[in-house]
Amino acid sequence: MNPDLTLLQPYPFEKLKKLKEAVTPNPELEHISLSIGEPKHPAPDFVKQALIDNIDRLENYPTTKGLPELSEAIASWLTTRFELAQIDATSQVIPVNGTREAIFAFAQAAIDRTQSNPLLISPNPFYQIYEGAAYLSGATPHFLPCLAENGFNPDFDAVSDEVWKDCQLLFLCTPGNPTGATLSQAQYQQLIELSDRFDFIVASDECYSEIYVDGKPAPAGLLQACAAMGRHDYRNCVVFHSLSKRSNLPGLRSGFVAGDARLLKPFLLYRTYHGCAMSIQTQLASIAAWNDEAHVEENRRQYTLKFNAVLEILGPVMDVQQSDASFYLWAGTPIPDDDFAQQLFAQQQVTVLPGSYVSRTVDGINPGANRVRMALVAEVDECIEAAHRIRTFVESLKN
Repeated sequence: MNPDLTLLQPYPFEKLKKLKEAVTPNPELEHISLSIGEPKHPAPDFVKQALIDNIDRLENYPTTKGLPELSEAIASWLTTRFELAQIDATSQVIPVNGTREAIFAFAQAAIDRTQSNPLLISPNPFYQIYEGAAYLSGATPHFLPCLAENGFNPDFDAVSDEVWKDCQLLFLCTPGNPTGATLSQAQYQQLIELSDRFDFIVASDECYSEIYVDGKPAPAGLLQACAAMGRHDYRNCVVFHSLSKRSNLPGLRSGFVAGDARLLKPFLLYRTYHGCAMSIQTQLASIAAWNDEAHVEENRRQYTLKFNAVLEILGPVMDVQQSDASFYLWAGTPIPDDDFAQQLFAQQQVTVLPGSYVSRTVDGINPGANRVRMALVAEVDECIEAAHRIRTFVESLKN
């Protein structure tokens, strides 16, 4: 077996399962999970119907590149959402089976392991796929801490030229998982200029881009920043998007990668051998989802209600603020984050994810220490009930 598999750490939810198994939860309360970022809002009925209407397409092999109509729907959505002057559906868009699969696969295709000390740079805390993708591609992960004093974004100015010289792939996650922080267009453009100078790929994971507080500006995107600079070839830049969060369709496993055609051409070749074509009925259902914004607006409305209600309850007793976007709260804890999560589960039957489980300790600092991630994915009333229980627990710690 590949010896690099031994470098992979247990997934955060495996650690969380063991943490919870060590205690007995309060039997008088129903369990509420705020730990997993799995949307619980109903999937759009018209997407379900599109799957049903096209079920006979199971008889056809799908191509790796996918239907032209899907790439065109994606290009149209990108053009409108991110104010692009142009994007070519044929050469600058590839449909994929969700962002997890595509992010991991892209690193395997992008890293040149023949070079000495190839680095894959990632935010810290981070989506664990970035780390696994680095190790199995032959790269070394290099983590940039996302601390409160920098708005929970990496301090790119603190990165040395030596690190940038070895960087082959920079993963961004904006809106961030788990912090909910976003990058501005100016910050994106700073990274594009660094990419020009040091010749590395900028890969922006933007799967939470459509979940932001209703009425506030939509988060910027990497391709949008390129377009504002007149870079319509999106040189060295790719983005990942998904229907999982935007459209409450995590089980559909549908998303896309878009950007520099020079990068996507060899990536498509890799995918052809990888065996990861999206089923035709899934593609047709995806077209319906990308072509509709009404359900996305309703989604945002519901998340805004939950944010407002939960923050009103928890704000007086916890270090917690409205995130820029996503459906996460990145809350400070008065005791170590794993103790907080374990005791909260035992006393109040509410599950949250310890921040240290999605971070790595570098130079003695773990950016996730004394924080927990709360995913406001349950229905409004359930989130409110969870917030009241968390408040009761926090107040008990002060007695």
